[in-house]
Amino acid sequence: MLRVDPRSSTPIYKQIEFRIKELILKGALKSGEKLPSVREMAVLLTINPNTISKAYGNLEREGIIETLRGKGTFITANYKGSVDEKKMEYIREVLKTIILEASYSGIDKEEFINIVKQIFSEIRSEKV
Repeated sequence: MLRVDPRSSTPIYKQIEFRIKELILKGALKSGEKLPSVREMAVLLTINPNTISKAYGNLEREGIIETLRGKGTFITANYKGSVDEKKMEYIREVLKTIILEASYSGIDKEEFINIVKQIFSEIRSEKV
């Protein structure tokens, strides 16, 4: 289900958040589907339960998952992503860094836009 790379510079809890969002977008996780408990996920990924708890907590604050006491953690029904000002600012900063790197690597605007379109297509339509 999920994979994390402990050697990555991206914190493990962020990798978990990203991967769950990706699985939802690709249709591999559906509204109402139950996620493994914090302890189960920690065992599956062989990482500290606090790391899973942090990722789940962030996803819950975003409205992507919900925890029902005594029942488990589920993908929120009919989740519609929303972009607040803080998240938009973060996305702009990340894109700015990526565009700068692409420019220094000799990738022009049209080629960059094509790459973005291709990745967007893969994320939105590819089934896992």
